[in-house]
Amino acid sequence: MSEITRVLIEALPYIQKFKDKTIVIKYGGNAMIDEKLKSSFARDVVLMKSVGMNPIVVHGGGPQIGKTLEKIGKKSEFIGGMRVTDSETMDVVKKVLGDVVNKEIVDLIHQHGGHAIGLVGKGKCLVSAKKLPTPEGVDLGFVGEVDSIDTSVIDASLNAIPVIAPIGTGADECFYNINADLVAGSIAETLDAEKLILLTNTIGLLDGEGELLTGLSAKKVDELIADGTIYGGMLPKIGCALSAVRNGVKSTHIIDGRVSHAVLLEVFTDGGVGTLITADE
Repeated sequence: MSEITRVLIEALPYIQKFKDKTIVIKYGGNAMIDEKLKSSFARDVVLMKSVGMNPIVVHGGGPQIGKTLEKIGKKSEFIGGMRVTDSETMDVVKKVLGDVVNKEIVDLIHQHGGHAIGLVGKGKCLVSAKKLPTPEGVDLGFVGEVDSIDTSVIDASLNAIPVIAPIGTGADECFYNINADLVAGSIAETLDAEKLILLTNTIGLLDGEGELLTGLSAKKVDELIADGTIYGGMLPKIGCALSAVRNGVKSTHIIDGRVSHAVLLEVFTDGGVGTLITADE
């Protein structure tokens, strides 16, 4: 049996299983910067849509925002991993995420034969936000968290591939910069998605010996956090993953976005390319 034949046969049951299912993908890291990886990601989501799945893309854009701020002579400041966002910085966030990054992703999907629609927080409100409370009274400015998701905006876009910028609008009518993982997780939970896929710049969760961990229950992940195996910068992403599987999402995948066609390999093959987390049985 040729390698191509084997791959196609292996993919078939996954295509059948996930037809008409919603898969939310948080797109970020190297996959958004490297030209070959950007192209492979666009092809992945076009193929998913072509075989009957409903991919929804939520993108980041931190490096692009940082470069733009640097060009205008504004220093980026982070507290607890969050970008301090005053009104000037928020204007840059809206411009970079909405007018540059979102449009580029939509254009890439179109170039590879798909149809995408950008949702960037303008017009009807997709993401309702509230100001993110921070410890010790530190004011992060226009940094928010998700208050609610208007699914009707997404439902109206599912004939295409929705590409969503992580910008929310508050009851005060201000725009808020929100962590893209949190927006992706909230959308997946609200839609009872089949999968939440988080692209990262790591191969997934590792054990104490540096070996990849996968096929984890939420309870097992809690144990790995308690014993210190999972710590530091990975904790917010893991928190998002756990919240998703405990609130209706069938599985969360933390995968290596530095691997070409990482999304297809995770969805359509037995081995995958990252860490799979499911709810407790």
